Amino acid sequence: MLSATTLVVLFLPTVVTTYVLSAFLRLLLRQALSPLRHLSGPPSPSFFMGNLREMHDQENNDLIGRWEACYGSTFVYHGFIGGCRLMTTDPVAVAHIMGRAYDYPKPDFVRDSLASMVAGKEGLLTVEGEVHRRQSPAFSSPYVRSLSPIFWAKAVQLRDIWRDIIALPPTDSPGALPNDSPSDPLSPSNSSREPEMRASTTAFLPNPFSSFVSSKARSHNAARHPVQPNDGDLTRELDDALLRKGSPEANANALLQKVDVLAWLARATLDVIGEAGFGYPFDSLALAAGSAEDGESESELARAFGIIFDTARKFRVTTILQVWFPVLRRFQRNSAAMKEAQATMRRIGLSLIEERKAAVAAETTATHGQKGDLSFVDHYPDVIEGNKKVLGRDLLSVLVRSNISSVPSERMSVEEILCQISTFLAAGHETTASALTWTLYALARAPAVQTALRTHLRSLPLPPSAGPPPPALLDSIARLPYLDHVVREALRLHAPVTSTMRVATADDVVPVARPFRDRAGRERTAIRVRRGDIISIPIQAMNRSREVWGADAGEFRPGRWAEAEAEGGVSGGRRAGVPGLWGNMLTFGNGNAVNGHRACIGYRFALSEIKIFLFVLLRDMEVSIDPSVEIEKRVNVVTRPCVKSEPHMGNQMPLYMRRVADSVE
Repeated sequence: MLSATTLVVLFLPTVVTTYVLSAFLRLLLRQALSPLRHLSGPPSPSFFMGNLREMHDQENNDLIGRWEACYGSTFVYHGFIGGCRLMTTDPVAVAHIMGRAYDYPKPDFVRDSLASMVAGKEGLLTVEGEVHRRQSPAFSSPYVRSLSPIFWAKAVQLRDIWRDIIALPPTDSPGALPNDSPSDPLSPSNSSREPEMRASTTAFLPNPFSSFVSSKARSHNAARHPVQPNDGDLTRELDDALLRKGSPEANANALLQKVDVLAWLARATLDVIGEAGFGYPFDSLALAAGSAEDGESESELARAFGIIFDTARKFRVTTILQVWFPVLRRFQRNSAAMKEAQATMRRIGLSLIEERKAAVAAETTATHGQKGDLSFVDHYPDVIEGNKKVLGRDLLSVLVRSNISSVPSERMSVEEILCQISTFLAAGHETTASALTWTLYALARAPAVQTALRTHLRSLPLPPSAGPPPPALLDSIARLPYLDHVVREALRLHAPVTSTMRVATADDVVPVARPFRDRAGRERTAIRVRRGDIISIPIQAMNRSREVWGADAGEFRPGRWAEAEAEGGVSGGRRAGVPGLWGNMLTFGNGNAVNGHRACIGYRFALSEIKIFLFVLLRDMEVSIDPSVEIEKRVNVVTRPCVKSEPHMGNQMPLYMRRVADSVE
């Protein structure tokens, strides 16, 4: 009689083979039954990869626009193993799908990827349905306004660092700083490293923020670059005027400093989300500038999150295999470094949560004389709503405050709150850094717009002394029309997240704004989808639609928003587009929720931060770019810039920077 071990050895290959074949056959059967197979679309160049390889560079080659020109606004492309995936830019279809977020959630493989990035499957980015509804906090305008001093303080800190960079003397001048000076935040102390050791400038790496201190770049002194001759360029005219004035800073101001703004903005927005998100001081800017008091290279939490984030963004074949064979998820293993990083995040996160719970208990005990369990706060809504003494104004405090005061069945678990910390980091850090970077790039390419913006910024008086800005100034910045138009136009052309993916949870008939033809030439007035069908929404392509925005849709022209307002409209589009959450575009998601709202809950937070940073940075500084430099977009969750001729240098945005005088005589 055969032993149990022998039976396992004999039958295990059969079981595994049967499982693999059955999963593969189910996949092929689902694809064969999908009504999407009847739609037209580009041919698949590869059975295994479909069109995915050519889509890798879609933000630089106008692939979606060319497909739309050939096949219309609704078509299919091919994913793995030839599976048909729906892509549509039809505004009615997109509104239907995006407005029913709980009927069309993210596919499992997307959620798994995001879960690994935010160190848990219980965060706001990954949960769906009622769990998502329960977790979603409301970030009102008054609440975001209360965080504005944090935005202002970090913007001023970055401005001062950039001013110091601009003021550095030329290399051959007396008193020039040596290249290894600790006061030089971009000191190439590791300039001898091979390119592969310094390829990424804004991603979190195992040594997460070494990339932010742009060791790949030359020193500030060596980075000086004379003004590029360009007729009509305000920099040339202003340099001549400064030289005529004969000021001591004339010679230095006549030269431009080359700065990787992406690296610095990534640090600044990390500091912002650390303090405004959960009251944690990363001090990333201070560490880069060499002004941190403790002399540490990076904070413990930054290093831990860097390892997690970098690991999650690496492409793995196993991620795709897990889509077809879910059982493989049970055998996923993490490295020792990953386990240690996750343990660090958990330890610090739990400590932050307990600090806020203790603050509630202490304050309510002092106020109401209650001790022990926190459930008594249900009887004292004033403790939670509107009482700023109980907790700080950071987002984690808001979650804890709301969680304590809600109905017990609606409260989040500790694990859910813990996941929000890494979610705040992932969703609120790199997206804003990307948005600010691309806005500065757009302004560097449009000096006339930048000059006009600076004029409008200077129309608002600065506070008479250092310290937090007066609320009236912050309100004026938020309402400044031309600044709003510039931000809208930049985020239209350069959405930090360029596309999103959804999966149908049930058979459905999706309405369309206009009929389209299938692969047989028949006219269709709706899109039939089957449970399990995947849908791609090309956010960036829709934001650049010529049908909506006109023939100049690809141009950076903030004036289009003023023209629309003058005509009584609210958007810069010539025709109605998707009912986006903000500005008639999908940069922050859909604004017409029917069943489930997956739009960006922190869009007010992001817009306030972006506007305050632009006000502080551009009021007396000018950015420009070498016209011969070609910037490309690289997408890995968030869209980041890369110099086409320097792919080995990784993500970067090298801009030239200089001070601008208040007036020219």
